Amino acid sequence: MPRLPALLAVLLLAAAPAWGGGALSVVTTTTDLKALVEAVGGDRVSVESLAPAIHDPHAVEVKPGQLARLRDAALLVRIGLDHEPWLARPLRAAGNPRLLPRGPGDLDASHGIELLQAETVRARPERGGHVHGLGNTHYWLDPENARVMTATILGGLTRLAAADHAVFTANPAPFLERLDAGLARWSRAMAPLAGLRVVVTHDSWPYFARRFGLVVVGAIEPSPGVPPSPQSLGALTARMREGGVRLIIAEPWSNPAVVSQVAARSGARAVILAASVGAEPGAGDYLALFDLNIRRLVEAAGPR
Repeated sequence: MPRLPALLAVLLLAAAPAWGGGALSVVTTTTDLKALVEAVGGDRVSVESLAPAIHDPHAVEVKPGQLARLRDAALLVRIGLDHEPWLARPLRAAGNPRLLPRGPGDLDASHGIELLQAETVRARPERGGHVHGLGNTHYWLDPENARVMTATILGGLTRLAAADHAVFTANPAPFLERLDAGLARWSRAMAPLAGLRVVVTHDSWPYFARRFGLVVVGAIEPSPGVPPSPQSLGALTARMREGGVRLIIAEPWSNPAVVSQVAARSGARAVILAASVGAEPGAGDYLALFDLNIRRLVEAAGPR
């Protein structure tokens, strides 16, 4: 059991205000969250993402310099659910009690999101991988969810820097105006593709598909993070041919040999979409991410 003075010191540190002036130090778990924190915080925040733009979505190696940033950060913004199984170890190593789960500097961006697949019972894969046991975690890929996420971020920033509440409240307005214009533009572009049947490499796209009218009929990974077997690929490509699947949505980190194999066997066309800000040239911010992905989808679904 910890000595009482040491325990009290930890409790006082966790309860104390985290901000003493200057830019608020924020760490996010993804580049998408970084972009949204910057949209709300503006020049009142200094933000670093632990995950690079291109990564296996549930496996990240945190570098020593990032541990130092975690050690000093006032706020950690994370996707939440079971998206970041890799996060517990660097949090322990950083030793910053503010950022521990439910601490004053911990912000779960999934609060208020209408989750998909939350009712699905998922057993842990026998061959490794990961599960979306609390609901699919890729909710940022529905741009409409950016409204809820920015509101959650606003609350977290204001809690730590109440003096900047007015700034934080005003900052998102231009972003949300451009989001509204983008949603109208993207919906018009995707309208002709309504009902298009697609296969994905990783189960990243249900929110995107729901927003823009796509139908995801299968995934190359039989379970998230588990490589496909020859048997599962054979069954998938047969279903694709029978069901008239025209597109495979791959990601920059997808196995190109497997994607090419599925495309050749099924007759579908593969298109690479960016699942995170910065993962592809032209996806340099949150809105550009959707501009790029919508343009690539429309082009890929067109005449051969």
